[in-house]
Amino acid sequence: MERGQPGFLLSQLGAHAAGRFAERLKDLELSPADAGILRLLRTAAGISQQELSSRLQIHPSRLVAILDNLERRQLVERKPNPDDRRLYSLHLTKDGGEILQQIGRVAREHQDALLSALTGEERAKLTEMLQRVADAEGLTRGVHPGYQRMGK
Repeated sequence: MERGQPGFLLSQLGAHAAGRFAERLKDLELSPADAGILRLLRTAAGISQQELSSRLQIHPSRLVAILDNLERRQLVERKPNPDDRRLYSLHLTKDGGEILQQIGRVAREHQDALLSALTGEERAKLTEMLQRVADAEGLTRGVHPGYQRMGK
């Protein structure tokens, strides 16, 4: 069996997985960026646009465009921040919470299909090793680095 270069394989699989996930999200009329923002708002309800932009390392104007679309679809709502009237707090709506459940189902199906060649034990070991590499690279857990390239 020919051994591939791990860096190349990670890049190849990453591009493949990202493309397939984007395809799966099309049925929900969402992009991976939309899904990531909704997921983050589930755990950080009330976060300001400014703080969200900072966490995602995304240009604020690009974030505003994404949030405007999610708000138009009634998945996210902006509320005045009680501590600073200049800021808005971001919250999932009921519809946002419901679509987040659908995103979770799509993500689980995607992961199961992608990793179908591995046993449960192998998946756990792979996850552990990849997390160590991501941590060593200084990647923020739970935040896709693709946000940094948006709007440039």
